[in-house]
Amino acid sequence: MNLEELKNMGSTDRMIRIVVGLGLIALVFVGPQTPWGWLGLIPLASALMSWCPAYTLLNIRTDDKESS
Repeated sequence: MNLEELKNMGSTDRMIRIVVGLGLIALVFVGPQTPWGWLGLIPLASALMSWCPAYTLLNIRTDDKESS
């Protein structure tokens, strides 16, 4: 199994996760300055890898490939 087979996230899903992740991380530096903002690393990392572990468990794909 190669890395392309693991990808289960489409481009729209990736962009939403990047925006949400960066928005949450910004909470660490501006706004309420809460450490909870570091949770933004989770959607950001999954977007950068184009792979969501929850999607794998639930057999969901948002990319253009068909489910196997």
